Amino acid sequence: MFLALFNFVPEQIRPTALLMNIAISFLAFINFKQKVNFPKKLFFALILFSMPAAYLGGTVVIDTVLYKRILGVLLLFPIIHFLKILPYSAEPVIKERFWIAALTGLFLGFFSGLIGIGGGIILSPILLMLGWTNIRETAAISALFIFLNSIMGYWGASAWRIPINTEIWSLMPLVIIAGAAGAYFGARRFNIQTIRYLLITVLSFASIKLITA
Repeated sequence: MFLALFNFVPEQIRPTALLMNIAISFLAFINFKQKVNFPKKLFFALILFSMPAAYLGGTVVIDTVLYKRILGVLLLFPIIHFLKILPYSAEPVIKERFWIAALTGLFLGFFSGLIGIGGGIILSPILLMLGWTNIRETAAISALFIFLNSIMGYWGASAWRIPINTEIWSLMPLVIIAGAAGAYFGARRFNIQTIRYLLITVLSFASIKLITA
């Protein structure tokens, strides 16, 4: 998201973002996994088709302007969720079914590889709106979902064999440290409301900037 705002091209952004996702999402999963009973059956249904779809998405070359527009639109999903325009349910709205989860994973997996977002920012509000998981279960599932899809997306994107800008490499340690801190405090320390308001602000700014760029 931030790399797109600073006008790096998609061929540079996607593999970089996916590498960062791999490191940060794994740390987030470790932190949240300790706090929940992980829904293995649901996760398997989501990930089964999402991983090959993420690989396919990673192989697709996309125009810079179109990339920014798609990313800006996708950021609206978590914004809508955090604003509670589409509130989540404590009880299942639709019965948990394998084919629904599989199709959701397929769709999100492709965009994970195509845009380099991992898919978790869209998966989280969907799971909560369907009432299939609570907040911390959703965080754990989304983190592992991002981790595995980012690996596949990076594998697909690596076919381009485009070297990553040295300026981006220099940001990696800072991003990973910040991500690790965020995962720890998000799982154990920060108030959920504080995190929500912060994310609404950051994502809204980024979405508007990307859509209108």
